Amino acid sequence: MPDGRLAGRVALITGAGSGIGRAAASLFAAQGASLGVLDINAEAAKQTVEDIISGGGRALAITADVSVDAEVEAAVHRVARQFGQLDIVFNNAGVDSAGSVADITEQAWDHCFAVNVKGTLLVSRAAIPYLEINGGIIINQGSVAALVGIPNLAAYCAAKGAVVSLTRAMAVDLAPRGIRVNVICPGTVSTPLIEPLLRARGGGDPDAGLALTVAKYPIGRLGTAAEIANVALFLASSESSFLTGAVIAADGGMTSI
Repeated sequence: MPDGRLAGRVALITGAGSGIGRAAASLFAAQGASLGVLDINAEAAKQTVEDIISGGGRALAITADVSVDAEVEAAVHRVARQFGQLDIVFNNAGVDSAGSVADITEQAWDHCFAVNVKGTLLVSRAAIPYLEINGGIIINQGSVAALVGIPNLAAYCAAKGAVVSLTRAMAVDLAPRGIRVNVICPGTVSTPLIEPLLRARGGGDPDAGLALTVAKYPIGRLGTAAEIANVALFLASSESSFLTGAVIAADGGMTSI
């Protein structure tokens, strides 16, 4: 049940129009935070905001591409102006990219790094002047793909590995400024967005792809967006006050095998 763990705080969540981002935005709002809901899909961001406001929360929809510096700067400043401060950033926006080292295109590689890595850098950098005022928090979205090799996801594995390393560097650089930085590495999460992956893995049969995927998880199932949002809430709250530079594998035991 909501207990106001983020009361009086302002959070910006990227990629908040769907999946984990939307679940985190709703949860943070229920816990008392005011939300900047950023997504490249304007309609999706608007829907998340409408859901939050209908539940009595405060939220602002923002459309931006996290890989474009000018759009990021404008978005971050808009959230801070709207709510008077910015305390928490959840760099959740990301894209995957199918292909092995042998066949991935340069364009696909560059796009994967632009959104996942450069986007994390740009949003964080723009937010630092606000975050350091009251002791802020940055949460980055990694993946188990940063920790293990996954077939035909070369760019995604490399980009998410970069996010993990970037998180550690950020934690060291920003600790003297009172900002904590941690990264979540989720396993496969059950959202509509994973259907193409399951279909490809199952040779056109999503049910077969699901069975093959679930077999990799000792817990015996995929994760949910709500479960990852709960990890983000912990990192966004004072309960994680001694954590910075931490890499949290919320993966149902996948990386333990």
